[in-house]
Amino acid sequence: MTDLVACYWTVSGPVEIHFGREWSYFDWQDRCHQAAQVGFTGLGLWHADIRHQLEGGSSLKQMQEIFAAAGLRHLELEFIADFFVDPGTPERNASDDTKALLFEAAAVFGAHHIKVGNIPGTVCDPERLAEAFAALCAEAREHTDAKVAYEFMPFDVNVNTLESALALMRNAGEPANAGLVIDTWHMAKLGISPDELRRVRPEQLAWVELSDGHHHNLDDAIYEVTCDRNLPGEGEFDIRGYVEAFQQIGYPGPWGVEVLSAPLRELPIEQAFKRAYETTSAQFAAGVA
Repeated sequence: MTDLVACYWTVSGPVEIHFGREWSYFDWQDRCHQAAQVGFTGLGLWHADIRHQLEGGSSLKQMQEIFAAAGLRHLELEFIADFFVDPGTPERNASDDTKALLFEAAAVFGAHHIKVGNIPGTVCDPERLAEAFAALCAEAREHTDAKVAYEFMPFDVNVNTLESALALMRNAGEPANAGLVIDTWHMAKLGISPDELRRVRPEQLAWVELSDGHHHNLDDAIYEVTCDRNLPGEGEFDIRGYVEAFQQIGYPGPWGVEVLSAPLRELPIEQAFKRAYETTSAQFAAGVA
Protein backbone atom coordinates (compact mmCIF):
# COMPACT_ATOMS: atom_id res chain seq x y z
CA MET A 1 0.00 0.00 0.00
CA THR A 2 1.20 3.51 -0.84
CA ASP A 3 0.48 5.96 1.97
CA LEU A 4 -0.06 9.61 1.11
CA VAL A 5 0.06 12.39 3.70
CA ALA A 6 -1.54 15.81 3.17
CA CYS A 7 1.08 18.27 4.40
CA TYR A 8 -0.09 21.27 6.36
CA TRP A 9 0.29 24.05 3.77
CA THR A 10 -1.43 21.96 1.09
CA VAL A 11 -4.76 21.77 2.92
CA SER A 12 -4.61 24.65 5.41
CA GLY A 13 -6.87 26.95 3.44
CA PRO A 14 -6.30 30.74 3.16
CA VAL A 15 -3.39 31.18 5.56
CA GLU A 16 -0.62 33.79 5.40
CA ILE A 17 2.58 31.77 5.20
CA HIS A 18 5.44 33.05 7.38
CA PHE A 19 4.24 36.68 7.40
CA GLY A 20 0.84 36.63 9.05
CA ARG A 21 -1.84 34.27 10.34
CA GLU A 22 -0.41 30.79 9.91
CA TRP A 23 -3.17 28.87 11.69
CA SER A 24 -5.96 27.35 9.64
CA TYR A 25 -9.61 28.35 9.64
CA PHE A 26 -10.40 24.72 8.84
CA ASP A 27 -11.50 22.80 11.92
CA TRP A 28 -9.12 20.01 12.94
CA GLN A 29 -11.87 17.39 12.99
CA ASP A 30 -12.98 18.47 9.51
CA ARG A 31 -9.41 18.19 8.24
CA CYS A 32 -9.06 14.70 9.65
CA HIS A 33 -12.41 13.65 8.19
CA GLN A 34 -11.66 15.02 4.73
CA ALA A 35 -8.19 13.45 4.68
CA ALA A 36 -9.54 10.00 5.47
CA GLN A 37 -12.52 10.37 3.15
CA VAL A 38 -10.42 11.00 0.03
CA GLY A 39 -7.76 8.41 0.85
CA PHE A 40 -4.94 10.13 2.75
CA THR A 41 -3.52 8.18 5.67
CA GLY A 42 -2.01 11.16 7.45
CA LEU A 43 -1.80 14.92 7.90
CA GLY A 44 0.72 17.59 8.69
CA LEU A 45 0.64 20.21 11.45
CA TRP A 46 2.52 23.50 11.63
CA HIS A 47 3.54 24.73 15.07
CA ALA A 48 1.41 27.91 14.91
CA ASP A 49 -1.69 25.85 14.14
CA ILE A 50 -1.03 23.56 17.09
CA ARG A 51 -0.67 26.57 19.40
CA HIS A 52 -3.90 28.05 18.08
CA GLN A 53 -5.81 24.85 18.78
CA LEU A 54 -4.36 24.62 22.28
CA GLU A 55 -5.21 28.26 22.97
CA GLY A 56 -8.76 27.49 21.83
CA GLY A 57 -9.18 24.88 24.55
CA SER A 58 -8.15 21.68 22.82
CA SER A 59 -5.45 19.42 24.25
CA LEU A 60 -2.87 17.42 22.33
CA LYS A 61 -4.55 14.27 23.58
CA GLN A 62 -7.92 15.39 22.23
CA MET A 63 -6.34 16.27 18.89
CA GLN A 64 -4.70 12.85 18.75
CA GLU A 65 -7.96 11.09 19.54
CA ILE A 66 -9.72 12.92 16.69
CA PHE A 67 -6.86 12.00 14.36
CA ALA A 68 -6.95 8.32 15.35
CA ALA A 69 -10.76 8.14 15.25
CA ALA A 70 -10.62 9.19 11.59
CA GLY A 71 -8.37 6.21 10.89
CA LEU A 72 -5.26 8.32 10.20
CA ARG A 73 -1.81 6.97 11.07
CA HIS A 74 0.97 9.27 9.90
CA LEU A 75 1.56 12.73 11.36
CA GLU A 76 4.12 15.25 10.13
CA LEU A 77 5.17 18.05 12.49
CA GLU A 78 6.99 21.22 11.50
CA PHE A 79 9.07 23.36 11.79
CA ILE A 80 12.18 23.82 13.94
CA ALA A 81 14.54 26.50 12.64
CA ASP A 82 17.43 28.35 14.30
CA PHE A 83 18.33 25.38 16.51
CA PHE A 84 21.99 26.11 15.73
CA VAL A 85 22.11 29.82 16.65
CA ASP A 86 23.52 31.13 19.93
CA PRO A 87 21.53 30.28 23.08
CA GLY A 88 19.82 33.26 24.66
CA THR A 89 19.13 35.08 21.39
CA PRO A 90 15.50 35.83 20.47
CA GLU A 91 15.77 33.43 17.53
CA ARG A 92 17.06 30.58 19.67
CA ASN A 93 14.49 31.22 22.39
CA ALA A 94 11.69 31.00 19.83
CA SER A 95 13.27 27.87 18.37
CA ASP A 96 13.49 26.23 21.78
CA ASP A 97 9.83 27.02 22.49
CA THR A 98 8.79 25.44 19.19
CA LYS A 99 11.04 22.47 19.82
CA ALA A 100 9.43 21.77 23.19
CA LEU A 101 5.95 21.98 21.67
CA LEU A 102 6.77 19.67 18.77
CA PHE A 103 8.58 17.12 20.93
CA GLU A 104 5.51 16.92 23.16
CA ALA A 105 3.15 16.68 20.19
CA ALA A 106 5.31 13.99 18.60
CA ALA A 107 5.17 11.92 21.77
CA VAL A 108 1.38 12.23 22.09
CA PHE A 109 0.66 11.46 18.44
CA GLY A 110 3.44 8.95 17.82
CA ALA A 111 4.46 11.23 14.95
CA HIS A 112 6.29 10.00 11.88
CA HIS A 113 8.80 12.86 11.90
CA ILE A 114 9.57 16.42 12.93
CA LYS A 115 10.82 18.63 10.14
CA VAL A 116 13.77 20.96 10.77
CA GLY A 117 15.92 23.20 8.61
CA ASN A 118 16.96 26.74 7.81
CA ILE A 119 14.03 28.63 6.31
CA PRO A 120 15.42 32.00 7.54
CA GLY A 121 18.68 31.42 5.65
CA THR A 122 20.93 31.97 8.67
CA VAL A 123 24.64 31.43 8.03
CA CYS A 124 26.32 28.73 10.12
CA ASP A 125 29.69 27.02 10.02
CA PRO A 126 29.20 23.44 8.70
CA GLU A 127 30.94 21.86 11.69
CA ARG A 128 28.83 23.81 14.15
CA LEU A 129 25.66 22.98 12.22
CA ALA A 130 26.47 19.27 12.29
CA GLU A 131 27.14 19.39 16.04
CA ALA A 132 23.87 21.24 16.68
CA PHE A 133 21.93 18.80 14.50
CA ALA A 134 23.43 15.81 16.30
CA ALA A 135 22.54 17.40 19.65
CA LEU A 136 18.98 18.06 18.47
CA CYS A 137 18.60 14.43 17.42
CA ALA A 138 19.96 13.22 20.77
CA GLU A 139 17.52 15.45 22.64
CA ALA A 140 14.63 14.28 20.46
CA ARG A 141 15.36 10.64 21.39
CA GLU A 142 14.62 11.50 25.01
CA HIS A 143 11.05 12.49 24.11
CA THR A 144 9.87 10.70 20.97
CA ASP A 145 10.51 7.97 18.42
CA ALA A 146 9.81 10.43 15.61
CA LYS A 147 12.53 11.02 13.03
CA VAL A 148 14.27 14.39 12.97
CA ALA A 149 14.04 15.25 9.28
CA TYR A 150 16.34 17.94 7.81
CA GLU A 151 14.89 19.69 4.77
CA PHE A 152 17.46 21.27 2.48
CA MET A 153 16.30 23.91 0.02
CA PRO A 154 17.52 26.69 -2.29
CA PHE A 155 17.48 29.44 0.36
CA ASP A 156 19.32 27.36 2.96
CA VAL A 157 22.70 29.06 2.62
CA ASN A 158 24.45 26.23 4.46
CA VAL A 159 22.91 23.12 2.91
CA ASN A 160 21.68 23.63 -0.64
CA THR A 161 23.28 20.78 -2.60
CA LEU A 162 22.90 17.04 -2.36
CA GLU A 163 26.54 16.69 -1.40
CA SER A 164 26.27 19.21 1.46
CA ALA A 165 23.10 17.50 2.69
CA LEU A 166 24.78 14.08 2.74
CA ALA A 167 27.82 15.67 4.42
CA LEU A 168 25.58 17.06 7.17
CA MET A 169 24.31 13.54 7.88
CA ARG A 170 27.85 12.11 7.94
CA ASN A 171 29.30 14.89 10.07
CA ALA A 172 26.43 14.57 12.55
CA GLY A 173 27.32 10.89 12.97
CA GLU A 174 24.40 9.49 10.94
CA PRO A 175 21.95 9.56 13.89
CA ALA A 176 19.60 6.60 13.75
CA ASN A 177 16.62 8.88 14.36
CA ALA A 178 17.53 11.36 11.61
CA GLY A 179 17.37 11.69 7.86
CA LEU A 180 16.89 14.07 4.97
CA VAL A 181 13.69 15.55 3.63
CA ILE A 182 13.57 15.45 -0.15
CA ASP A 183 11.01 17.89 -1.59
CA THR A 184 10.73 17.53 -5.36
CA TRP A 185 10.02 21.27 -5.77
CA HIS A 186 13.27 22.15 -4.05
CA MET A 187 15.16 19.44 -5.93
CA ALA A 188 14.01 20.70 -9.31
CA LYS A 189 14.83 24.28 -8.40
CA LEU A 190 18.30 23.18 -7.26
CA GLY A 191 18.81 21.26 -10.51
CA ILE A 192 19.01 17.89 -8.74
CA SER A 193 17.65 15.19 -11.03
CA PRO A 194 15.94 11.93 -10.08
CA ASP A 195 19.06 10.02 -11.19
CA GLU A 196 21.30 12.00 -8.82
CA LEU A 197 19.05 11.16 -5.87
CA ARG A 198 19.74 7.46 -6.36
CA ARG A 199 22.95 8.17 -4.43
CA VAL A 200 20.92 8.53 -1.23
CA ARG A 201 20.81 5.41 0.91
CA PRO A 202 17.39 4.50 2.35
CA GLU A 203 18.61 5.01 5.91
CA GLN A 204 19.64 8.60 5.06
CA LEU A 205 16.12 9.41 3.91
CA ALA A 206 13.45 10.40 6.42
CA TRP A 207 10.70 11.79 4.21
CA VAL A 208 9.77 12.54 0.60
CA GLU A 209 7.43 15.35 -0.45
CA LEU A 210 5.89 15.68 -3.90
CA SER A 211 5.27 19.10 -5.39
CA ASP A 212 5.34 20.34 -8.98
CA GLY A 213 6.27 23.67 -10.51
CA HIS A 214 7.96 25.46 -13.40
CA HIS A 215 11.65 25.65 -14.23
CA HIS A 216 11.80 29.43 -14.75
CA ASN A 217 12.22 31.53 -11.65
CA LEU A 218 9.92 34.40 -10.74
CA ASP A 219 11.39 37.75 -9.75
CA ASP A 220 9.63 37.43 -6.38
CA ALA A 221 11.25 34.30 -4.93
CA ILE A 222 9.23 34.44 -1.70
CA TYR A 223 5.93 34.54 -3.60
CA GLU A 224 7.07 31.71 -5.83
CA VAL A 225 8.01 29.34 -3.02
CA THR A 226 4.93 30.06 -0.90
CA CYS A 227 2.22 30.67 -3.51
CA ASP A 228 3.18 29.45 -6.98
CA ARG A 229 3.72 25.70 -6.79
CA ASN A 230 1.66 23.18 -8.73
CA LEU A 231 -0.05 19.96 -7.78
CA PRO A 232 1.92 16.86 -8.82
CA GLY A 233 1.59 16.25 -12.54
CA GLU A 234 0.35 19.77 -13.28
CA GLY A 235 3.74 21.45 -13.70
CA GLU A 236 7.00 20.91 -15.57
CA PHE A 237 8.93 18.72 -13.12
CA ASP A 238 9.55 14.99 -13.56
CA ILE A 239 7.43 13.91 -10.60
CA ARG A 240 7.04 10.34 -11.82
CA GLY A 241 10.79 10.15 -12.32
CA TYR A 242 11.39 11.23 -8.74
CA VAL A 243 8.84 8.70 -7.47
CA GLU A 244 10.46 5.88 -9.44
CA ALA A 245 13.95 6.84 -8.22
CA PHE A 246 12.89 6.68 -4.58
CA GLN A 247 11.02 3.45 -5.10
CA GLN A 248 14.14 1.93 -6.63
CA ILE A 249 16.38 2.89 -3.72
CA GLY A 250 13.86 1.37 -1.32
CA TYR A 251 12.04 4.31 0.23
CA PRO A 252 9.01 2.71 1.91
CA GLY A 253 6.94 5.87 2.38
CA PRO A 254 4.77 7.51 3.48
CA TRP A 255 4.83 10.22 0.82
CA GLY A 256 3.95 13.81 1.59
CA VAL A 257 2.03 16.17 -0.67
CA GLU A 258 3.34 19.69 -0.08
CA VAL A 259 1.91 22.21 -2.52
CA LEU A 260 2.12 25.84 -1.44
CA SER A 261 -0.31 27.38 -3.91
CA ALA A 262 -2.44 30.50 -3.60
CA PRO A 263 -5.19 29.10 -5.90
CA LEU A 264 -5.25 25.82 -3.98
CA ARG A 265 -5.63 27.66 -0.68
CA GLU A 266 -8.73 29.42 -2.01
CA LEU A 267 -10.60 26.16 -2.66
CA PRO A 268 -13.25 24.82 -0.28
CA ILE A 269 -11.87 22.19 2.06
CA GLU A 270 -13.51 19.29 0.19
CA GLN A 271 -12.00 20.32 -3.15
CA ALA A 272 -8.54 21.03 -1.75
CA PHE A 273 -8.22 17.55 -0.25
CA LYS A 274 -9.74 15.82 -3.29
CA ARG A 275 -7.52 17.61 -5.82
CA ALA A 276 -4.37 17.02 -3.79
CA TYR A 277 -5.06 13.31 -3.43
CA GLU A 278 -6.15 12.63 -7.00
CA THR A 279 -3.28 14.44 -8.69
CA THR A 280 -0.66 12.86 -6.44
CA SER A 281 -1.97 9.31 -6.58
CA ALA A 282 -1.82 9.50 -10.38
CA GLN A 283 1.99 9.84 -10.18
CA PHE A 284 2.38 6.26 -8.98
CA ALA A 285 2.55 3.80 -11.87
CA ALA A 286 1.07 0.98 -9.80
CA GLY A 287 -1.63 3.26 -8.42
CA VAL A 288 -2.43 3.97 -4.79
CA ALA A 289 -4.49 1.59 -2.72
